[in-house]
Amino acid sequence: MIQGFIEHFTYAGLFLTLFAAGLGLPIPEEVAIVAGGVLAHEHVVHWWIALPVCILGVLGGDVALYAIGHHWGERVLEWKVVRRVLTPEREETLKARYRQHGAKIVFVARHVMGIRAAAFLTAGICRLSFWKFVLVDAAAAVVSVPIGFGIAFLFTDQLERVMRDVHRVERWLVLYALAGLAAWLAYLAWRQSRKT
Repeated sequence: MIQGFIEHFTYAGLFLTLFAAGLGLPIPEEVAIVAGGVLAHEHVVHWWIALPVCILGVLGGDVALYAIGHHWGERVLEWKVVRRVLTPEREETLKARYRQHGAKIVFVARHVMGIRAAAFLTAGICRLSFWKFVLVDAAAAVVSVPIGFGIAFLFTDQLERVMRDVHRVERWLVLYALAGLAAWLAYLAWRQSRKT
């Protein structure tokens, strides 16, 4: 579906899909980047145009989230539902961490699906310098986007097999994570039982 949308609207579709994914819509931006690489391989789009469009789409969504956090984030923090989870003390701790490690958090978040939107929104709320945010996010995007795009472009013919292998590895990683969590919880329960 995403590839069809991008194929129909070409560069604008690629940009809009990545921009929407950057805003937190349930579209993995990796899928759009891979679709751009595949379409470039199939000569539907030119790679030297599609790759910069991917980077701009990614950065556009990230900057929009930062701006939302910067301008309206404090209002969101005052909602009762949010305050139940994020107390004023926790909020101050989080802001202090962003002041100390904001650039590192933004760089790492760019590469971790699932926390990007929250991290970039929080960067705006915490008033991380706009230019620092843009430079660090752009540096991270210039690393990650060409890799995904390039792999899709070069290995389109093997993409189905590669995706099967990726899903197999993901399943093993989830299994290991669950086993690790179970062992950690068992350890905590054992420690608690020794204290009583």
